[in-house]
Amino acid sequence: MATSPPSLVIITAPHLGQLLTAIRKRHKLTQAAVASRVGLSQNRLSHLERHPEEISFKQLLSWCSVLELQLRLEERYIAAPEDLAEW
Repeated sequence: MATSPPSLVIITAPHLGQLLTAIRKRHKLTQAAVASRVGLSQNRLSHLERHPEEISFKQLLSWCSVLELQLRLEERYIAAPEDLAEW
């Protein structure tokens, strides 16, 4: 029985860059290979992995497609004080 892959939660831009790099490497893709499919130069893709706050939404969607990722937005659950167990 197949299980669904784990969800990746991204809270900060640096975390996005780290995840895109890790997943690219897990797929055994070079920066040049991903860059050509996203429509960027290898230098620009390298820069964006290190500065993900500069990635456009269009680029992010293309990047996700290349890495076989889906983008999902959902509200973040923040526990109310009464939900936290006291020690």
